[in-house]
Amino acid sequence: MYVYFGNTPSLVVSSAELASQVMKTHDIAFSNRPKTIAAHILLYECKDLGNVNYGEYWRQLRKICVLELLSSKRVQSAQHVRVEEVSCLINKIRRSCLNGGAINLSEMLLAVSNNIASRCVFGRKVEEEEGGGRGNGGSKFGELTRRQMMLMTSFCFGDLYPSLKWIDVLTGFIGRLHETAAALGDLLDQVIEEHRVSLTDNDQSDKKDFVHILLQLQENGNLAIELSQDTIKAILMDMFVGGTDTTATALEWVMAELLKDPRIMKRAQEEVRGVLKGKLNIDMKDIDKMDYIKCVIKETLRLHAPVPLLVPRETAESVKLNGYDIPAKTRVFVNGWAIQRDPKEWDRPEEFLPERFENNPTDYRGQDFQFIPFGAGRRGCPGMSFAIASVEYVVANLLYWFDWKLPFGVVLDMTEASGVTLQRKSPLHVVPTLYSPVPV
Repeated sequence: MYVYFGNTPSLVVSSAELASQVMKTHDIAFSNRPKTIAAHILLYECKDLGNVNYGEYWRQLRKICVLELLSSKRVQSAQHVRVEEVSCLINKIRRSCLNGGAINLSEMLLAVSNNIASRCVFGRKVEEEEGGGRGNGGSKFGELTRRQMMLMTSFCFGDLYPSLKWIDVLTGFIGRLHETAAALGDLLDQVIEEHRVSLTDNDQSDKKDFVHILLQLQENGNLAIELSQDTIKAILMDMFVGGTDTTATALEWVMAELLKDPRIMKRAQEEVRGVLKGKLNIDMKDIDKMDYIKCVIKETLRLHAPVPLLVPRETAESVKLNGYDIPAKTRVFVNGWAIQRDPKEWDRPEEFLPERFENNPTDYRGQDFQFIPFGAGRRGCPGMSFAIASVEYVVANLLYWFDWKLPFGVVLDMTEASGVTLQRKSPLHVVPTLYSPVPV
C-alpha cells in the first residue's frame, strides 16, 4: 500500500513475501531511517544507532554496541544483574502475598525491565525502591526517560507538513522537546563524569557497565569514528530506551495470555517446577531445558509483537519492488502485526497456541519472514539476545515462585492500546499466591 501521510510518501508492507524483499533482497536500499524532529532534538541530531542512516558511521556504532553490550558473551556476563533485580521483584511480590490482595504486575514488570537495562548501561537503577535512593537522581532519570519516549511518539506537524512546523512552536511541543533534552543531557553528563572519575578503579572487565566501556574506547582513540560526548549520550539513550518498554510489554502479554488460558498456565508451571525440582535458585542452564516456556514466549511475540510496525525505514534510492517503482525518500512500514496473523502463513492465526512452535524450526532471528518481532536484515534489532534473556528469566521466576489468578469478579481485558509499542490498554492487576518449592 502506497499512501501519503501529509507530504510524506509512505509504503506499508503487509506480507511475508514483500517483507523478505524489503529486508533481504533490497536490504541496503531500504536501510535508511526517516528523521523526525523529536529524534533530531532528543538524540543529538540522530547520532544514535537506531536513527542514523546506513553507512560507515552506523556500521562502527553497531559494532561497538553489539560487541560491548549485546553480544552473547556480554549478555551472559550480565546475568548477575538479572539475578539481583529479579530477586528484588520476587521479594516484593512475596511481601504483597502477606496481604492477599491484588498487585499491579504491569508496574512491577516495567520497573524490573528498566532496572536491568539501566544497570547494564549506566551502572545504576532508574527505579529506586521507596526510600532506598542514593541521592543520585535515579527516580528523576526514570521520569525523564518516560517523558522522552512519550515525546518521541507524539504527533508533530513539522514531520508531516514541513511548512507547518511553526505550529509545533506555538503548541509548545518544540519547547518541551528542548526542555526534556536539556534535563536528560545534564543527568547523562553527570553519569558520564562520575564514570570518568571512577574509570581507573574499575578493573573487572566482565562487571563494567556500558558507560565505562564507551569511555575506555574514547580514551584509546583508535576508533574509525569520533566518540564525542553527544555521541556517547545518544548511544546510551538508545540502548536504554530500546531495552525497557519493549521488554516490559512482552512480559505483560506473556502473563496475560497465561492467565487467560489455565491449561497453558498449568503446563508452563509444571515444566518450570519439574526442571527445577525444588532448587532455590534458577540459572540459565535450567532455562535452556524449558522448551515449552520458549514456545509460550514465541507465541506471545507472534500475537503481540512489542513494535507492531517495526521501526520505520526510508529508501536511500529508487527501487523496484514487486514490479512497482518506489522512489527515494519513501518512508517504509513493515506491518509485522498483520504478517504474524496472516492466515496464509499461520493456522488458526488469532488463537494463542504455543504448541505450534514445538518441533518447529520457525524462529525470530530474522530468517523466517512470517515471524519478525525483532525485524530482520541489517536494521534488525541488535538487542534480541539481551531482551530474550531477560524475558525468559523473569517468566521462569514468576511461574516458579507463585500461583496466579485474577481478582474476584474481574474479567481479563486483552484490549491493545495504540502506540509505537503494543501495550495493554489496562494494567494487569493479579493476585499472587506464594508457592513453596521445598515441602514445609
